[in-house]
Amino acid sequence: MAANMDSLIRLRGHDYRYAAHQALISYLPDFGEEGDALLSSLEEGRAEARLTLGGKEYTGEAVPDGPLPEEELLRKRAEQRLIRLSVFRAAVSALGRTPPWGSFTGVRPGKLAARHLEETGRDLEETVSWLRAEYSLTPVRARICAQAGLEGLEVRDELGEKDAILYVGIPFCPSRCAYCSFVSHSVEKSLKLVEPYVEALGGEMESAGRLAREAGLRVRAVYWGGGTPTTLSAEDLRRLMGTLRESFDLSACLEYTVEAGRPDTVTREKLLALREGGAGRISINPQTMDDRVLAAIGRRHTVREIYEAYALARKTGDFEINMDLIAGLPTDSASGFRRSLREVIALGPENITVHTLTRKRGADLREMPLQSLSGEEVGEMMDFALSALPGAKWAPYYLYRQKYAVGGYGNVGWAKEGKKCLYNIAMMEELCPVLSLGAGGATKIPLPGGKILRCFNKKYPYEYIGSLREAEKEKRDLFREAKAVE
Repeated sequence: MAANMDSLIRLRGHDYRYAAHQALISYLPDFGEEGDALLSSLEEGRAEARLTLGGKEYTGEAVPDGPLPEEELLRKRAEQRLIRLSVFRAAVSALGRTPPWGSFTGVRPGKLAARHLEETGRDLEETVSWLRAEYSLTPVRARICAQAGLEGLEVRDELGEKDAILYVGIPFCPSRCAYCSFVSHSVEKSLKLVEPYVEALGGEMESAGRLAREAGLRVRAVYWGGGTPTTLSAEDLRRLMGTLRESFDLSACLEYTVEAGRPDTVTREKLLALREGGAGRISINPQTMDDRVLAAIGRRHTVREIYEAYALARKTGDFEINMDLIAGLPTDSASGFRRSLREVIALGPENITVHTLTRKRGADLREMPLQSLSGEEVGEMMDFALSALPGAKWAPYYLYRQKYAVGGYGNVGWAKEGKKCLYNIAMMEELCPVLSLGAGGATKIPLPGGKILRCFNKKYPYEYIGSLREAEKEKRDLFREAKAVE
């Protein structure tokens, strides 16, 4: 975006700036160019949005179906819903079409569907109809949303009161991809941080393991992300996975995933180390199966290396495999994305996750002179995935949305029968405590009523390395607060 979005938003009669902001980035992720503006008004229960884009003005309004609630919290929620709905209607007028996720603005559509499913005795068809009517979702997206909500409820039913999931973050990659906004450091530039980071992480594993035992947590899924964990050497992987196994009781763990996302980090020795450490599921993430696009986004490997890494993973340990693709990468095309998806389908991984490119702050892509794809082109890509994957026997099982996604599209995880990723569902639907280790880790404890307690590790490796005592204290305080609420 060319300007600070909040400076382009004027309010009249209310102070719900966040609701207006959230609506804009959901429906119009490219909003913020010179001349763009929004005037959001609320008067006597009537919300109006006056949207200026490209020198033209568009309006939308929303009124309540009946009297607004008298209770203050409920009234504020209803008013914010009207603000978002008025912006949605102005956006529809400007776009000439309904945004891909209708009037929905949140990150987790599945949670919304889950609430309605529970109200209707888990009636999937009724929930699909409600999502279409209430949020203007297309039939296929309403069904994906309802299915994600149902998957979340089924996993919630299986989880016990003390069940938790465990995340381990490795913030290093062989090189930084242009689209990446995660806390990840190229080992070319931060090699000296790797050894002290491994040492610090091992220490946090030991302290967090003690905390887990004291809290009576039962670890059901482990997930190593980053960054790219397999950037580490086989020796460091063995060392850390051994420390984790010694620190936590993993006897009830149902799923153990390690991201080996960059195929140029995959070796036989590392795969053996992962298997010995307990991992049974990995990610090998091409993002595209086009060498030209790989070069444009800074991934220093080839399509051939993707095939080689995949074959090696099948041969060495017979891992379950997830593969990611991104719709909307610079220099790609709708036909190129279709070829990439067909190639990945032909390989037959257990999971395929289709992401939408997001233009995030902190990503090198924002500063690169590469031609971006339009929302219409990304829509072609996503629509192809929505038709091709079910036909090839993959079913949607989790989804989430991100700010600034090109065209306003989202991210959908697909799985073969019986191969859904427990961690992804539990994390996205916020079903149980998440104990996060490593730089940037976010530990979360859901409470009854929907409140979630959180604490965060230091974001950057050099900060994290010296903050273990602080991190342990914050986690202990968090669990103490959660116990006091029980």
